[in-house]
Amino acid sequence: MIYPIYQKGKTSMWFRREKRPKEKIENKKLKIPEGIWVRCKNCKEIIYKKEIERNFDICPKCDHHFYISAKKRLALLYDSGKYQSFDDDLQATDPLKFRDRKKYKDRLKEYALLTGLRDAILSTEGHIGGKKVVICALEFGFMGGSMASVVGEKIVRSTEKCVREKLPFMTISCSGGARMQEGIFSLMQMAKTSGAIGKLNEAGIPFISILTDPTTGGVSASYAMLGDIIISEPKALIGFAGKRVIEQTINQKLPPEFQRAEFLLAHGMIDLIIDRRQLKNILIKLLSFFDISPQEASTAQ
Repeated sequence: MIYPIYQKGKTSMWFRREKRPKEKIENKKLKIPEGIWVRCKNCKEIIYKKEIERNFDICPKCDHHFYISAKKRLALLYDSGKYQSFDDDLQATDPLKFRDRKKYKDRLKEYALLTGLRDAILSTEGHIGGKKVVICALEFGFMGGSMASVVGEKIVRSTEKCVREKLPFMTISCSGGARMQEGIFSLMQMAKTSGAIGKLNEAGIPFISILTDPTTGGVSASYAMLGDIIISEPKALIGFAGKRVIEQTINQKLPPEFQRAEFLLAHGMIDLIIDRRQLKNILIKLLSFFDISPQEASTAQ
């Protein structure tokens, strides 16, 4: 409001604006439901999640391969996404009565509810390109895909099934290594699974190992690196000990891409680096190359 103010002895007047209290302006943030947008770890771009999912969970900007669950990986590889799991009843015990911040038994229950699995592995059979195969896939969401007694046992049972039925064997590794909560029982699985792969070799059964990010520790030091063909996704972390531990041990600086798939390919440690979108077609070609009749398999024994 504007009004006049008169001064004594003067005819002139001047005006003053009434001071109004400032209105509070609230900072209203646009609420976006969670899970609609995803930031790529590699290129840092923010991308519509549905667009990533349509692209096999690969960044459309830089081709970074996002983590996907074991069930999703299997659905991408098997014909029509259909497969049959077996040995689902196997469940870990607690031989060491291990406890850190939680009891080991409680952790197993927690991750079982989270993933819908009893342990960090899925043993499955189905068809790829019309050919029947057996695939064991590790689930990183279950205690980091760690290898313990159940993981080792399921891999051994799967290899025995392949020898009996003359089926190609595949593994999809995504693991931080051996599970500390089972101590020496976990470490024993390295020898156990390696021996099982040896039986496949004696029987002339092909074994294709697929490595994803990450494949480390006791998994990389055992069956995962024993494939007739070893395939990796681009830029996957593959190694045994951590880079910093190795640098401190040998007192040397390691190359920036050390323990990445491209480095291992250049040094002859793996055979192929395959984009997730092309993996099924490559597997179909490899299965045709390795295709053997039951009679040939029995002769190989």
